[in-house]
Amino acid sequence: MKFAPLSLVVLLLASACTSTLVEEAESVNYDPVYPATGMAETSATGGIYTASSAGLFASDRRAARVGDILTVEFEERFQASKSQSTSGNRASDYELDMPDALTMGLDNGMIDNGTKQSFSGRGSAQQSNSLTGRLSVSVVRVLPGGLLEIAGQKRLTLNQGNEYIRLTGVVRPEDINAENVVMSDRIAHASIKYVGAGAISDTSRQGWLRRGLNEVSPL
Repeated sequence: MKFAPLSLVVLLLASACTSTLVEEAESVNYDPVYPATGMAETSATGGIYTASSAGLFASDRRAARVGDILTVEFEERFQASKSQSTSGNRASDYELDMPDALTMGLDNGMIDNGTKQSFSGRGSAQQSNSLTGRLSVSVVRVLPGGLLEIAGQKRLTLNQGNEYIRLTGVVRPEDINAENVVMSDRIAHASIKYVGAGAISDTSRQGWLRRGLNEVSPL
């Protein structure tokens, strides 16, 4: 009896899970992070400047510490295009005049031969993507040098499923404006995901058996 490779078994089991279960499990990685309890808070002194404030004034509420909320404004627009063409031609011919002794006195003592080859190919591809809107995330870690690592997600429950917008990345404090908003193109190592889960999303995907067979099919 032959056993399927372990990777195929794992693939089939994972593919059998619904998209909702998969995305809910992924959501754990985007849970909010809160500052440790018992941390000393800076008491109000009545001054317009405080050492714990991210900005110059005490009223400046820009994100700076673990657990702080930061709003990201998406202005993602990408366009790409590519085209190429290839052509080639090759031709050859030759003639061979055979001696009369070999032609048995026949007049056709000439042998002609030739080949001709040609090839042409053309391809093109275009892609355009855009994403606009806002998403509030949390500061999950303050890196050396003051850089802020952020993560967060928004889950929209619709009629027949859920929509997930997820974001992780690293932000410089100076890129956060006075309204506590940072543009998405100012986020380093950004990972932006917009995925769907549920009945409608599942109908647009192949079944788990077909996806498993596609992985092992040589064709």
